[in-house]
Amino acid sequence: MKMTREQKYRMIEQAEPGEIASLEEKVEQCHWRQVFHIQPPTGLLNDPNGFSYYQGEYHLFYQWFPLGTDHGMKYWYHLKSKDLVTWNSAGIGIAPGDYFDSHGAYSGSALEHEGKLYMLYTGNARDEDWIRHPYQCMAVMDENGHITKWEHPVISNVPEGYTDHFRDPKLWKDGNSFYCVIGAQRTNLTGCAVLYRSTDLRTWQFEGELCTGLESFGYMWECPDYFELNEAGVLVFSPQGLEPSGDENHNIYQSGYVIGKPLDTGTRRLEHGAFHELDRGFDFYAPQTMIDPQGRRIMVAWMGLPDIEYPTDPNGWAHCLTLPRELTLHEGKLLQRPIPELTTLRRNREDRVADTLFSESKTYEGFTGTAYELICEVDLLSAKVFGIEFRASETEKTVIKYNAVSRKLVLDRSQSGEPVATSYGEVRQCSWDKDHIKLHLFVDTSSVEIFVNDGEEVFTSRIFPHPESDEIRFFADKGEALFQAVKWDFT
Repeated sequence: MKMTREQKYRMIEQAEPGEIASLEEKVEQCHWRQVFHIQPPTGLLNDPNGFSYYQGEYHLFYQWFPLGTDHGMKYWYHLKSKDLVTWNSAGIGIAPGDYFDSHGAYSGSALEHEGKLYMLYTGNARDEDWIRHPYQCMAVMDENGHITKWEHPVISNVPEGYTDHFRDPKLWKDGNSFYCVIGAQRTNLTGCAVLYRSTDLRTWQFEGELCTGLESFGYMWECPDYFELNEAGVLVFSPQGLEPSGDENHNIYQSGYVIGKPLDTGTRRLEHGAFHELDRGFDFYAPQTMIDPQGRRIMVAWMGLPDIEYPTDPNGWAHCLTLPRELTLHEGKLLQRPIPELTTLRRNREDRVADTLFSESKTYEGFTGTAYELICEVDLLSAKVFGIEFRASETEKTVIKYNAVSRKLVLDRSQSGEPVATSYGEVRQCSWDKDHIKLHLFVDTSSVEIFVNDGEEVFTSRIFPHPESDEIRFFADKGEALFQAVKWDFT
């Protein structure tokens, strides 16, 4: 049943007696709860926010509506970690409720400066006519972990030429100046990003729109993130309203990047190449990056999409975050690798197999499970197709395969279990021209992240099989394939 505005935009203190306990019980009974991914205790999780390193710990927040799975009153929920793997809850980080965030503390970012962590976020406010008024607001965390919101927004108005879809500031510092990019919609209903500058984090000057080669590219750009890598400028963003083309843009909304020369903050010009989707799977959106003490550029994203119903909704929760990934630049393309720290999730037992398949499907001892890491390397000798069926049973399976005839990598979730957003298709694929393939899978109770050839391509997807669907099958079609695989359980 659809919630009313009043039900959606309730504070957690407005929960009915016993409502949260009832939600927690429903969540606990759900057999799709994840083992090693960040997920909400109740309600809805979406964009990662404030991803940063401060006082010897990684800090990661996420958008959280605790009282249901619709997009309602958003909080920032706070997690801390020493290693990017084990995350400890620090509870609510930013609670809405002031005039500038009366209808939600929306997405933003964080930056350490002079011993404090500054969090710049969009405050969502609605007037009595339900007209949106976005504000860019600041909250500051001190060395004791106490977070204080500033009394007034630091950016109170939307510049002329843009609609009230104006949100998701991403902070960085360059020399003595602070900058942020904000996702925006022009009054002609096309998407873009704008640039602000400050010398003190309190007073912000509107510099203007980023000058890109994407004048008419969707109707809104969400969650922009600018950074520099290997002396190149990278703009990551999530455009809404792109039309499908070939293998591209088949999800309801996309996330991707452009790479070029570093942004000229004076002219706001970003010379760049083509837009590339970050992920080839079904469920990936609103990524955010940070630079860690080792100098690595680390990215986390929402493993889900807006405006889609998910099978866990009736169980009182929805969505999770991806595993952290290190970004590197190679031949004009971003590579995404799972961070090495994830090896600490591995249990002592290690299962290995090496075999040659001749137009057959085979299972092997030890190769079953519902939460594990699997690395498979294959050389196609003559097979037309090689693939892996996982979370499989007699009636269910998720399939990752390479078709040597079409030269395509294919992820098929048409038989994965409970269907998701089938109107957008149940197969995702991309071109691939190498006969040696390394497939690195992180399979959790209701998701999979597949890294191909150390992050040249990535497929991220939610899947919702029954608990008994735990088989792993390796197969080759119409020919011979030589492969080896190793698996570690995470439970």
